[in-house]
Amino acid sequence: MDLQSIKNRFGIIGNSPALNFALNTAVQVAATDLTVLIVGESGVGKEVFSQIIHALSSRKHNPFIAVNCGAIPEGTIDSELFGHEKGAFTGAVDSRKGYFETVSGGTIFMDEIGEMPLGTQARLLRVLETGEFIRVGSSKVQKTDVRVIAATNRELLEFTQKGRFREDLYYRLSTVPIRVPSLRDRPEDILLLFRKFVVDFAERYKTSPVQLDDEAKNLLINHNWQGNVRELKNIAEQISVLSTNNTVNGNEMRRFLPANSVNRLPMLAAQQGATGEFANEREILYKLFFDMKKDVTELKKMFLEILQNPSLAGNAANFTRDSLINDFHGNGDGQNNISAPSIAQPANNQPSFLPTGSQPVILHDNDIHQHEEVEESLNIMDKEKELIVKALKKHKGKRRDASLDLGISERTLYRKLKEYDIDE
Repeated sequence: MDLQSIKNRFGIIGNSPALNFALNTAVQVAATDLTVLIVGESGVGKEVFSQIIHALSSRKHNPFIAVNCGAIPEGTIDSELFGHEKGAFTGAVDSRKGYFETVSGGTIFMDEIGEMPLGTQARLLRVLETGEFIRVGSSKVQKTDVRVIAATNRELLEFTQKGRFREDLYYRLSTVPIRVPSLRDRPEDILLLFRKFVVDFAERYKTSPVQLDDEAKNLLINHNWQGNVRELKNIAEQISVLSTNNTVNGNEMRRFLPANSVNRLPMLAAQQGATGEFANEREILYKLFFDMKKDVTELKKMFLEILQNPSLAGNAANFTRDSLINDFHGNGDGQNNISAPSIAQPANNQPSFLPTGSQPVILHDNDIHQHEEVEESLNIMDKEKELIVKALKKHKGKRRDASLDLGISERTLYRKLKEYDIDE
């Protein structure tokens, strides 16, 4: 079967070299039983590639099932995949077969594999290496013959370095990696896809397909499609339903295209050429924490030096007084008419930051010998727990709102609450 026939069969639109390379790899590996890892951003169509691999394999007449690992709660994912025995846990009123048992001989597509808990990853690794699994609550080893196709929109290799994904499982899954290109990496396909979508929606809603002028086409091509094909399809449907003109111009297209920036936090000032250094919000927060910690430590050191040598305080106060006078007079440029306040000169070598007539507090060595510099905690887990507690307080315990504010899924927040033993 040639490549164009496969595209027609599975509804794939586009002719970009990156897309064709990914499709050719899928076709070549389909005839084998090798484990495949499909990598790509959300919305690029990773599940379609899994269906192509299964449909062109020797298992095509056997079951195919798609499992979203990020949508199954951590407490039940082992039971869903491997089954359980009666009484294995509360609510297990009967024995149940898992996916690896019911789909034996077929193919399992495991989407969002990066969200799988570490304990389940160990079980999956055993299935991949030996074809064996054990039901929850059982001691009997069972055999299965299942081909696993995994997919992720994360960089699993980075997850392995952070201890969030097993390194041995990563290399076992990525026997044949297939990287599906994002929509912005195949701009020549954007107008083809848009045309296909608007024709389909016009047929569904009994209307005429909308047309685009040159400016609207350029806006469409140059848009940063963070949601990829899924986002383009949504935009096409909105335009098909809400557009008041049969030909969409640039101004009307701007109404439908969302802003490219989705960050909810202010961007840090970075040096030229450092674009993308802080790729996500969590890294930005950590950078802020480290900078704050550095500033606090410097202030502690400065305060300790003043305690040990009070004469430094007078110099610091004089410097501050001169700076204030310059600020009040506008640095002598005549632009500021605010007069400087009268600052009394210290008497009897008193530190200048004390009011006139005040007696300085003399600190002796024995008053400060017990001083210890306490370092702020830099534990990432502590900071993450602190952020979760603050988000829950802010949203009065509403998990959904707190997870949106933190930029994580509600399921991930639930797992973190259990992991950190946070009492809501």
